Amino acid sequence: MSIAFYPIDPETVAALRAGGPDAYGLKAERTRSDGSGNPCRHCLRDIPEGVEMLILAHRPFPALQPYAETGPIFLCGDCAPAAPSQELPPVVASRAQFLVKAYGHDDRIRYGTGRITPVPELASRCEALLAEPETAYVDLRSASNNCFICRVRRG
Repeated sequence: MSIAFYPIDPETVAALRAGGPDAYGLKAERTRSDGSGNPCRHCLRDIPEGVEMLILAHRPFPALQPYAETGPIFLCGDCAPAAPSQELPPVVASRAQFLVKAYGHDDRIRYGTGRITPVPELASRCEALLAEPETAYVDLRSASNNCFICRVRRG
């Protein structure tokens, strides 16, 4: 089975950059990256030092419900979206491990699927979860902070 890594969609990012509300109804904070590993969820690269970035609350789910986790994320002030790719995005490949969680077609966590996974095992872990018909998608989250990084789908 092939898989693909997806960034946050460009329409959402455009709205946030234009001052639209984040998951908490607030405007994104604007600052400059200090270059210490601020991963952009749009281009799926670390934001270079000195580059404008947004900090905001993001909920990568279509509706509020108990499993719709919200957390802080970073976005470049201006960048092109990463194309969905079967290759590990730079922001993923440059780290050691991630929290991997599978979600069902109802956008709820599939219990027992959450696992801290080393980067060399990410693709095979995601493939195994997506091979199960109950899995709609897999989210990669920071292993240390639980922040959403990107979504993985059948590719």
